[in-house]
Amino acid sequence: MTKNNHETPWPDTPFHVVLVEPEIPPNTGNIARTCAATGAVLHLVKPLGFSIDDAHVKRAGLDYWYLVDIRVHESLEELIEQVDPERIWYLSKKATRSMYQVSFQPGDLLVFGPETRGLPEDLLEQVGAQALKIPMKEDTVRSLNLGNAAAIVLYEALRQQGLE
Repeated sequence: MTKNNHETPWPDTPFHVVLVEPEIPPNTGNIARTCAATGAVLHLVKPLGFSIDDAHVKRAGLDYWYLVDIRVHESLEELIEQVDPERIWYLSKKATRSMYQVSFQPGDLLVFGPETRGLPEDLLEQVGAQALKIPMKEDTVRSLNLGNAAAIVLYEALRQQGLE
């Protein structure tokens, strides 16, 4: 590819953002907009705390919804059965491994838990080194906004693939 000021090298295979039991419509809408901007696939794992037809979700995503590949799953287990489990990264403030210690690959799934409780600790223990955190100063904030967290990790994954 010839590089100029108007071309950006995007991975051929998109990354996947997975929201497990999302609760806050505007967060999902903002993440959908980020997925539209990056070509990432958005997976929503039931139960959802809202309808994806909700006005708050639509407003946050504005008129970008038609650009987003949205897939809804009955459970996280159902989704995991469809993919290589080694391609799944579980993001949590409770994890001990930094997201900067891994090499993301196109096609990876970036899994985020519900806004109010995150991913279950037993799941994080089960997945071990696939549980990642976004580094933050200790004793500052409880957590990052879900939309911000998803954008941080997704853009780091894209950066690793040569996104400039």
